[in-house]
Amino acid sequence: MTNYEILPDSTRVWIYQAKAPFSEAISKEIQQRLTQFAANWISHNNQLRSYASIYHHQFIVLMVDESQAGASGCSIDKSVHFLQQLQQHYSVALFDRLTFTYKEGEAIKTAHKTLFSELYKAGQITDDTLVFDNLVTNKADFEKNWLKPLKDSWHKRMV
Repeated sequence: MTNYEILPDSTRVWIYQAKAPFSEAISKEIQQRLTQFAANWISHNNQLRSYASIYHHQFIVLMVDESQAGASGCSIDKSVHFLQQLQQHYSVALFDRLTFTYKEGEAIKTAHKTLFSELYKAGQITDDTLVFDNLVTNKADFEKNWLKPLKDSWHKRMV
């Protein structure tokens, strides 16, 4: 697995979130599996410069520096298959795009789109609430825009 710090800003990013945080023990297990996956992730017999980690015990982040070898459809399929295995093994949903995650003070909260909208209408979530934008596409965007105010996110049109 490639060290995060040496990956260029253009490194491609995929983010998957669970509906609730993993326990410390499960996070450690998943991190071990992620490290092994990233170390062995290939595309057309080329080792990918990749990185994989858990953030906030709830988000799985995969990255590939495509400047040396691009992530092909087959290699992306391998990552999806790997995540489906994790999902099944740990009985978690990692592909639910209608669950939004946001910060409330220092706490990380998760709500289905419908509840998120209700919380917004009730004033419990505001335009300034920080939301996790899992649609960021590269490392630079991940570092600057993964966590942003609701008013600056695509989530805004869902409320």
